[in-house]
Amino acid sequence: MHITQTIAKGFLETLEMTGVATAVAYIMGLPLGVLLAVTGKNGIAENRPVSFLLGSILNIARSIPFLILLVMLIPFTRLIVGTSLGTEATIVPLTVGTIPIVARMVEQSLHEVNPGVIEAAQAMGAGNLRIVKEVLIPEAGPSLLMGVSINIATVLGYSAMAGFVGGGGLGDIAIQYGYYRYETDILLITVAMLVIIVQFLQSFGERLTVKIRH
Repeated sequence: MHITQTIAKGFLETLEMTGVATAVAYIMGLPLGVLLAVTGKNGIAENRPVSFLLGSILNIARSIPFLILLVMLIPFTRLIVGTSLGTEATIVPLTVGTIPIVARMVEQSLHEVNPGVIEAAQAMGAGNLRIVKEVLIPEAGPSLLMGVSINIATVLGYSAMAGFVGGGGLGDIAIQYGYYRYETDILLITVAMLVIIVQFLQSFGERLTVKIRH
């Protein structure tokens, strides 16, 4: 395969890994973040044991370096997708590694909501579920959106690291050609592409956040 085709294929694989992992991480991490926020101190459904247990689990998971997590999850990854190599396999540890980050960022965003708005909803008789759906999440929308752009950049960085174990994508190309074959030009191209993707996504996220705030 010509190197141009290889890089194009790696680019698409990187987008696939980043997009799928981020989406699944939010599907699972968003509810966890909400649960942390509402059960934490001064939350609308304060429950210290639940908050402490869930928070401790997420903190432990978040503190594991991604490369170590990648290796630790090889048996689980094989169980899920049948292999530990390639794009599909990399999505599994990417998702697992991103869930605790998403949950904590969601929690932080919800904590930024003005308590007065929550108190007003409670005074009008709104239940906890309604407050979450119609007050907390909408009010925290801009902050949550900014968190999405940050998390996408994080997942993108993780996907590049997965290249060390044959994870596919631009990271794998950078390792195979730039590191093992000493083809510096290809290494620089892949790194430049990763930087451009991150800058584009963050810029887009910031502009969208500003627009929503206005």
